[in-house]
Amino acid sequence: MSWSLIVVLIIIGLIFLLLEMLVIPGTTIAGVVGFGCVVVAIWAAFASHGATAGLVTLGITVFLSAVALYYALKSKTWRKLSLETQNEAKVNVIDDNIVKPGDTGVAISRLAPAGTIEIKGEQFEAHTFGEFVNPGTKVEIVKIEYNKIFVKPL
Repeated sequence: MSWSLIVVLIIIGLIFLLLEMLVIPGTTIAGVVGFGCVVVAIWAAFASHGATAGLVTLGITVFLSAVALYYALKSKTWRKLSLETQNEAKVNVIDDNIVKPGDTGVAISRLAPAGTIEIKGEQFEAHTFGEFVNPGTKVEIVKIEYNKIFVKPL
């Protein structure tokens, strides 16, 4: 086997192994193919060019693997692919002074059977008892249980 084919197999194998470790979760075909390419390339170096060339190829492959992994794990490498926004969602925190059973409001989104309502200028997540309520429909709070507002259409 020629040196160019051995080098190409090693490069392809390292690319697949990096994809396996950093991008594709779990053990997949990419890891198996990458490992297989590297093993075949090193075996071919031993078989075609002798023990000395095989050991040099093995050493270079291990060194290149370490260097590739080091640069792939540097934080700046993946900054362009990483998610930098923060989730600013919040859980319903219901103040008993603002919202209580018997209050009325308006459905902002469709309650199917959950959605958003507005009561006294504030928005809350609300649930119905299985009914579908269209936006703009007046609703009444029936009960509040564990920070969960249950409403019925008026």
